[in-house]
Amino acid sequence: MSSLRNAIYRRTHKERSQPHARRKFGLLEKHKDYVVRAKAYHKKEEALQKLKEKAAFRNPDEFYFKMIKTKTVDGVHKLESEANRYTQEELTLMKTQDIGYILQKLQSERKKIEKLTAELQSLDHQPSSRHVYYAEDREDAKEMQLQTSKGGKALVFEDLPDRIKRKTAASYRELESRKSRVIELEKLYMDMALQKELQQKKGRKRKLREDEIVSPTSKPVYKWRPERKR
Repeated sequence: MSSLRNAIYRRTHKERSQPHARRKFGLLEKHKDYVVRAKAYHKKEEALQKLKEKAAFRNPDEFYFKMIKTKTVDGVHKLESEANRYTQEELTLMKTQDIGYILQKLQSERKKIEKLTAELQSLDHQPSSRHVYYAEDREDAKEMQLQTSKGGKALVFEDLPDRIKRKTAASYRELESRKSRVIELEKLYMDMALQKELQQKKGRKRKLREDEIVSPTSKPVYKWRPERKR
């Protein structure tokens, strides 16, 4: 029956468009548009009703600390600034801990780079007469041994199984990503060390302009004003 019902011709009913005299009001609103607009209107209406109920039944003796820690700016409640939340000693201690963590990650990345470089025999080291390939299982190891024994010479990279090629390429990509990560960590460590020195060293200082720097550098250079020692 369903096939016969679909075989009967049905007229396609098109939605009515906006009349020509009312085109200045834009597109004609359909029922689905009205449903979306009505839901949004009722949602806002319910939210306002709940707020009115809270204001009507509020306790005049109610108190919480945000009443004295916030202020109204253009009708919006904003918390007080937490810039002076920590003392100078606490800030110095936190910066020292952050620098120690960055230094630890930097040393860890360097060790991993050395290990990968030793395995892949990167160009940074002297080339070796022997090249070590790591097989994933015994079948790959046997296949590599057979190819080496048949040819009578060292195994060429192109003759290796595809899985080992993919693994080697992934290791080289990992090496490059770790090298770039070390560069970013070194830059971050130098910046944090500079900020720590500026925070600990007392006295009036100013940042030198580019024409005042003797040796041009991309990093900022500061100069402390001489103070008379008693």
